[in-house]
Amino acid sequence: MKPQPRVAVILVNWNGRDITLECLHSLSASSYPHANLIVVDNASSDGSTEAIRSRYPDVTLLSMPENLRFAGGNNAGMREALARGADMVLLLNNDTVVDAECLTHLVARMQADPAYGMVAPKILYFDQPDRIWFAGGEISMWTGTMRHIGIREVDLGQHDMVREIGYASGCCILVRADVIRKIGMLDESYHMYTEDADWSMRVRRAGYAIVYEPAAKVWHKLSVTAGGHLSWYKLKNKFISNMRFFWRYGSWTQRLVFPWLSVMVNILAAVRYLFTRRAVQ
Repeated sequence: MKPQPRVAVILVNWNGRDITLECLHSLSASSYPHANLIVVDNASSDGSTEAIRSRYPDVTLLSMPENLRFAGGNNAGMREALARGADMVLLLNNDTVVDAECLTHLVARMQADPAYGMVAPKILYFDQPDRIWFAGGEISMWTGTMRHIGIREVDLGQHDMVREIGYASGCCILVRADVIRKIGMLDESYHMYTEDADWSMRVRRAGYAIVYEPAAKVWHKLSVTAGGHLSWYKLKNKFISNMRFFWRYGSWTQRLVFPWLSVMVNILAAVRYLFTRRAVQ
């Protein structure tokens, strides 16, 4: 029987006291026995650090002097995790609730093949717990778009096959410590969004596979920090980061094509939303 690896679970918090406490509560019921929790607080002013210390004294709490955002906060947590000898690292959004068996399933899948560098769970909507938000990610270098497989579909088991995927959502990613040492951490030059796709691309280019594990489940409270599922703040920052990503990794021919197709795809998505009032990713 393979030894169970030491896993560091990293949450980044910025003025999200209540949602972070709820996430930690769900993690406290985890069946996986060798997990250490690290919360990186990005200079919160809502009493988050005091509440976390009081309720979860065993959690490692890193208080940052300023808001390092998603990438910087997670990188601070990963440096701590690697220094403490973690074998694997789980990046987890603080606006989530985690199934008790989630980490156990993710670790088992990672251990199934040394070629696996990242493993991602099935992610569902918190307010519609039987509806899928993420069942794997796909990237189109020609259209300059990324999409979540299965998004908004009712979960009837249609995405219950383990498979390789194009990218893992930063909402929840399990990654090997050795992979982090080889390819580096999240790129902090992205202002917001797409850091996960960039990291995933580097993992794949280093020769590792990214795998979707449907038995592992997470429920996501969408975009609490960004001001809502379809806020202007979110759309603007996603568009800027996406353009940067595709320019960085696209071939010269793809660079000639994707800006135009990406704009068209986004316009069509906005029109669809206006007519159907369906939230887009």
